[in-house]
Amino acid sequence: MTELLYQLDSYLQTFDARIVEIDEEKHAVVLDRSAFYPSGGGQPCDQGTLTTDGTTYTVRKVQKAGGAILHLLEETDLPTLGAAVTGQLDWDRRYQLMRTHTAMHILCGVVWRDFGAQVTGGDMEPLKGRMDFEFETMQRELVHTIEERINKEVAAGHDLRVNILPRQEAFQIPDLIRTKINLLPEGIEEVRTIEIVGLDLQADGGTHVHNTSEVGELRVVDYKSKGAINKRIYLEITS
Repeated sequence: MTELLYQLDSYLQTFDARIVEIDEEKHAVVLDRSAFYPSGGGQPCDQGTLTTDGTTYTVRKVQKAGGAILHLLEETDLPTLGAAVTGQLDWDRRYQLMRTHTAMHILCGVVWRDFGAQVTGGDMEPLKGRMDFEFETMQRELVHTIEERINKEVAAGHDLRVNILPRQEAFQIPDLIRTKINLLPEGIEEVRTIEIVGLDLQADGGTHVHNTSEVGELRVVDYKSKGAINKRIYLEITS
């Protein structure tokens, strides 16, 4: 098991750890603790470096492997099993993804609160993303209204809170799962929640900013119909 440092501190940029496993086939190492976020929930993985014994390795990809986190390295040689390492995130990329992920939750929160539409899918890159909702129709006037309302919530400066709850307690929260399909496997005993105070509360494993004011100005740059009751909204952070 890898201790997931990012779950309680998304702002952690550097950390110390130890290599507890080497995967030669995937050219990767497993650490006892890590601040690197693996791909999941529509959020891309972090990138950065691991340094040990004066040698710096480039982390090109991070992915889950059961309870462990694989750090796939670019260099030909792998570090030594048991070696102490210092991890360094590509902070510019991470912080952009934090702002983007929070923006997606603001969008989801406003659409759920004001229109009762569930999420059917989503994806993001640094400073832009898309989210699909159960809308029968979507017109320019509706999109303009959504854009105005999400920027109002950004400007309101809502704090974000992270909690890790026992599964049974978490699922007593109404509307905790906003996706059309419940993506939480039965075996998960604890559920991490992200609350935008006064706006939104969801189960979520990704990284977020402390306050909505950090997100920046949002713009709906496009929208499309992806089916009879499936409409896609494209969002970008413009400042």
